[in-house]
Amino acid sequence: MRGPWKSRLRPADVLGTGTVGLRTRRARAAFTALGIAIGIASMVAVMGISSSSKADLLAELDLLGTNLLQIRPGQSVFGDEATMSADAPAMIRRIGPVESASSISAIATTVQRNDALSSRNKNGIEILATEVNLTQTLAATVASGRAHDSASVRLPTVVLGAIAAERLGIENVDGGQRVIIGDRWFDVIGILKPLPLNPDIDRSAMIGLEAARQSFGVTGLPSTIYIRTDPTSVDAVRDVLARTASPGAPNEVDVSRPSDALAARAEVDKNLQTLLLGLGGVALLVGGVGIANVMVISVLERRGEIGVRRALGATRAHIRNQFVVESTLLSLLGGVLGVSIGFAVTTVYARRQGWLVDLPLQGLILGVLAALVIGAVAGLYPAVRAARLDPAEAVRPAA
Repeated sequence: MRGPWKSRLRPADVLGTGTVGLRTRRARAAFTALGIAIGIASMVAVMGISSSSKADLLAELDLLGTNLLQIRPGQSVFGDEATMSADAPAMIRRIGPVESASSISAIATTVQRNDALSSRNKNGIEILATEVNLTQTLAATVASGRAHDSASVRLPTVVLGAIAAERLGIENVDGGQRVIIGDRWFDVIGILKPLPLNPDIDRSAMIGLEAARQSFGVTGLPSTIYIRTDPTSVDAVRDVLARTASPGAPNEVDVSRPSDALAARAEVDKNLQTLLLGLGGVALLVGGVGIANVMVISVLERRGEIGVRRALGATRAHIRNQFVVESTLLSLLGGVLGVSIGFAVTTVYARRQGWLVDLPLQGLILGVLAALVIGAVAGLYPAVRAARLDPAEAVRPAA
């Protein structure tokens, strides 16, 4: 004799029964999925925007180079302001891995657009005496005109940083633009593009070192020396710069790398990303609670359906699987919607900021997986509760 008949439910049937609640209660399913979508979208957008910001920053660093160093006079052992020798740039150039080195010297005077303005008018522009190879060392590019060359550094000519040109109201060098520095007229021959690693240069008006000596009696003592090195030898050069620039007092020289500031900014972005991901996790938790609530209500509303299915032979496992599948599908719908919204927000925001769009694939996959896990966990209790309903009690009409 055959044993007792055993109810079977194929995987395709489980999937079909799991979609019943979604198809019959579309508005509720849509709003519940939206709750999950908001949480997933926030996480994906945070990861995408942070990743895009970091990618753009790294691309900027790659373009500008992390092999730029700078040294400045520090303080003596007595707390006085130290100085560097005028020979320091030449000594630094003798270091093997150094590709170029250029010094600047600050000049205590002012720059004006014309002589009708008071010489005491402050516009925040610093006057610098520079060596001819400064733009090469800084990898600076010219927005208008040209940079200094071996001839112009001896003449009364000036190259303006991007911010300095803006403050003086000079957009280009067409038409023979001139400014007055101190009490002398200088021809503007070039305007530099912004230098993210060297904002001080952006706010400066630069004249040749020879012209500065003739016009203002500059001694040529460097206030800053910029050094471009072989990228593979940055740390080695950094270790010997102070002793090379000031052999007698290396402790009186400060050595820094401008790109370290951008690297620090990337670390701040990373910490901010962690905070925002935490907020996205809270949103996901709220969405999970919403799904659990909807599924509990669904069990109460569908007691009759559960009772009939149990009376027709459906096992507790069948009922449990039905509600787990329904909850998981609901979350999957929200997850896919959330990933799409997050991707769209990242793309729009990154392009408006002029960044590279960089959304890690693992972020998209993580978003969908997080939705699936939340859906399965949120639907587990309602599914177990539905499976435990007694068929006779389930089909009995409410009093």
